[in-house]
Amino acid sequence: MTTRRTLLGLLATLPFAPPALAASGTFAVRFTPDEWRRRLGKDAYAVLREEATERPFTSPLNTEKRAGTFVCRGCDLPLFSSAHKFNSGTGWPSFWQPINKAAIGTTVDRSYFMVRTEVHCSRCGGHQGHVFDDGPKPTGLRYCINGLSLKFVPAKAA
Repeated sequence: MTTRRTLLGLLATLPFAPPALAASGTFAVRFTPDEWRRRLGKDAYAVLREEATERPFTSPLNTEKRAGTFVCRGCDLPLFSSAHKFNSGTGWPSFWQPINKAAIGTTVDRSYFMVRTEVHCSRCGGHQGHVFDDGPKPTGLRYCINGLSLKFVPAKAA
């Protein structure tokens, strides 16, 4: 006979963990939670500091086609170039590589009964999204990034 205790014990063995708060570690840019809330606003705070995900197809950055740089909304670190952006059809801004590998950090994300690679800003630890291995050449990667975690800086006119 299966008891509630047995069922809960089985559930505890699954590779599940609730989302954490931003990437752990020491980062160059740090603020208290209240300071982050004031700087970012409610929705961006939820994404960058609490690892929430915005609804697909809601970010204007998903359709941004101008030349420029996508920077971290939390600390303005340049993360992605418009030259590396592509339309993945997923509803989130997608890139096949970051500006440089030092700009982003990754951690294993075991939330929601999945194992994924979470991407965060290397300067402030802000959650950006996830990276998957189903992207275009030359890297084969798809950095699926929340538009709320980014700001777009257009390239200067020549």
